[in-house]
Amino acid sequence: MKLSLCNEVLRDLPFDEQCRTAAALGYAGLEVAPFTLTDDPSVLGERDARHLAAVASDFGVAISSLHWLLVKPEGLSLSTPDAALHTRTVAFLKHLIDFAAACGAGVLVHGSPKQRSPVPGQSTEDALQRVVAGWAELAPHAQAAGVVYCIEPLGPFETPVLNTLAEAVAVVDRIASPALRTMLDLSAATLAEHEDAPSLLRRHVASGHIAHVQLNDANRRGPGQGDTPVAPVLQALHELGYRGWLAIEPFDYHPDPLGCAAFCAGYVQGLLQTITHREPRP
Repeated sequence: MKLSLCNEVLRDLPFDEQCRTAAALGYAGLEVAPFTLTDDPSVLGERDARHLAAVASDFGVAISSLHWLLVKPEGLSLSTPDAALHTRTVAFLKHLIDFAAACGAGVLVHGSPKQRSPVPGQSTEDALQRVVAGWAELAPHAQAAGVVYCIEPLGPFETPVLNTLAEAVAVVDRIASPALRTMLDLSAATLAEHEDAPSLLRRHVASGHIAHVQLNDANRRGPGQGDTPVAPVLQALHELGYRGWLAIEPFDYHPDPLGCAAFCAGYVQGLLQTITHREPRP
């Protein structure tokens, strides 16, 4: 398992300093939010992607993945009944798929709760069907680009559209593309699911549905900064042979961005060392 830091934690730093800091703290990668790179990520091209990948590589880190895909440019929506806007949003996401591939990022995480929520007067079911239609169109593009596009279940306080892994798995199975998977965000799962996170992982990693994991606490801080158990999650992933990324994604940077990033790296690395070096019981 490899540890990645969601780069918006350090977004006040230039990208090269984000890479240097992440590497110094022991992270192997950065999970990049495109809005941290520019106010209009649609202008980012293959040359930009290769430059960012080279900068990261110079510091010994990879661009592991992309997330927060639809924050900017503003006004995009995958749930909208406006056909032209829906088409434009799908086209932008295809652009990000190509950008991720050029960066060497193997995963895109589709959370973006606002841009998948119903607009006024729209039902949740109608919003969901439009979002699913968008994902169905994106899946073959992701497959051709050689990346995995992950649907992220989010808590109902963020969006009414797709809150549980069971709902995400149903969409993944319906579209039936090897490039479309789901993932587990520990905070969201703790708040939205009836089962604990290790149980969910044992079911959905084993079935091949989960391709990515984000670690955080239900209190919206980093892993280890609240009451959400992290060790059982890592133990389950270890036993399942998970070899993907563990992305650290706090929302409340306590005590400050650098301190939060440093604490989370040390905490999770310590747990991983304990789990991976634990002697098997007789």
